[in-house]
Amino acid sequence: MLAKQTDGSVGVAVQRIGGGPLSTLNAGQTFPMASTFKIAVAGAVFDRIDKGELKLDTMVKVDPAVLVNSAGIAEQMKHPGVALSVHNLLELMLTRSDNTATDVMVAQAGGPAAVTAWLRKVGVTSGQRVDADTARLIYRALDITPGPGTFRENIDRAFAADPSKRDMDQKRIPNASFNADPRDASTPEAMLQLLTIIQSGKALSASSTKELIAIMERCITGEKRLKGLLPPGTVVAHKTGTLMSIANDVGVVTLPDGGKFAIAVFVKGDTKGVDTQERVIAEIARTAYDYYLLGGR
Repeated sequence: MLAKQTDGSVGVAVQRIGGGPLSTLNAGQTFPMASTFKIAVAGAVFDRIDKGELKLDTMVKVDPAVLVNSAGIAEQMKHPGVALSVHNLLELMLTRSDNTATDVMVAQAGGPAAVTAWLRKVGVTSGQRVDADTARLIYRALDITPGPGTFRENIDRAFAADPSKRDMDQKRIPNASFNADPRDASTPEAMLQLLTIIQSGKALSASSTKELIAIMERCITGEKRLKGLLPPGTVVAHKTGTLMSIANDVGVVTLPDGGKFAIAVFVKGDTKGVDTQERVIAEIARTAYDYYLLGGR
């Protein structure tokens, strides 16, 4: 079995867009979403755009005090004076998984509770919830109680006081209590439901749906995950998530005939390493692709 390559737990949900049987592994079990929660954040922001409360070209100040480590803003724009459009912030959040852009977008969405409320409104009535921005999510994953100062200062202070937290982060050591926490978590089938609702156009306006999917198709992270074993050029609108022992990838794959299927693969508690996790995700995605390519419903 593909999932047995990892010593962690694997959650899978797969379904053709437009209907057909739902295939799952560990249905009903929650998995930390890590950065895959950013799809819901984007949905809540686009909902505000649809309501006329925001525009894609609305400029938003990025305060240095909210910088969160990750590729993008925190690495390249460390000084005061940064303002980016909502459109650019969404692009950074979804294509590069920029944590700073995400936390700015969480605030623009109205906070984590507003993101969960949007999920409930569009029909994801259970199985997925958003409780934190990325800074607070990472603090909880590393069992850090933040004090005064920036994210970087809090992390450095915690690592200096307890080097085991640095090991947990850098060596991808599982945090069992975090992996079982229902906060900021999703079942595979709830994530699949969100993907299919977005893809079907039932969550957002036609223009917002088109742009959200287009941004997700430009995602550059996780090239060895869902896309890893698919034929070159396969269009995949997806979002990855990586945090300690967690590796996820969720999205919508386009088949050669234009048909599509949604897929969510979560891996938690793995100690074999990211290469193993990514191989599991890639092989599951390829198996689903071949099944639908050969006429499976």
